[in-house]
Amino acid sequence: MNEQVKEITPQELLEKLEAKEPVQVIDVREVDEWNAGHIKQAKLIPLGFLPHRVDELDKNIPVVMVCRSGARSHRATEYLSEMGYDVANMVGGMLAWPGEKEES
Repeated sequence: MNEQVKEITPQELLEKLEAKEPVQVIDVREVDEWNAGHIKQAKLIPLGFLPHRVDELDKNIPVVMVCRSGARSHRATEYLSEMGYDVANMVGGMLAWPGEKEES
């Protein structure tokens, strides 16, 4: 595991969102997974599209990467970290998300 990857627990992210702290939540799952339930404040950028859509992210606002279990988002966190983003991986992914889920 890459020691450079920062991690955040689902509970910590939930608390940041409830406190309205500035944070970009990026969900790197596929569309069908997203439609089945996602974090309301999240933005969908499937992992394969991330290199093409990285300019949609604000380097001045911390980023939290989310997927189903934490593996894809870990790779995305490594990628953005190497590009100089303040980014953390939500451990456990949506399987561990304690908050409400929005369906599309």
